[in-house]
Amino acid sequence: MAEDIAVMVVRAWDEEEITALYMAGEWWKEGSKTEDLSCLILGSFAFAVAVETNTGRAIGMGRVIADGVSDGYIQDLVVLPQYRKCGVGKRIVAALVDRCVQSGVTWIGLIAEPGTEQFYMSLGFHPMEGHVPLIFLGES
Repeated sequence: MAEDIAVMVVRAWDEEEITALYMAGEWWKEGSKTEDLSCLILGSFAFAVAVETNTGRAIGMGRVIADGVSDGYIQDLVVLPQYRKCGVGKRIVAALVDRCVQSGVTWIGLIAEPGTEQFYMSLGFHPMEGHVPLIFLGES
């Protein structure tokens, strides 16, 4: 199956397909607008899609948010359930890391969902001892 999948870094993609991927990752928020996805893709330092070569349909994605000089953050990595465990996610991460390194961005971080640490560690990522990820939810 993996040989029938191409991974490419893009500047645009079909919004309905990207919406389906966000839904598969359970990240689509109520009230989100499909039309905002074009800006999300364009505003990313790198946006990669995994595509089924025989249909042209996106079956996975990931992106990097970066300043283009020093730091980059991988996020929104998702592969449709029926394509998981066959190397698609690894190929997406490799494409994103390669794009960063080629541009001189060598500090590449991410926040792993519980249970995915080993996946990322197998790709060269390591826990950041002494650091705690935080999110802004409003002032207390």
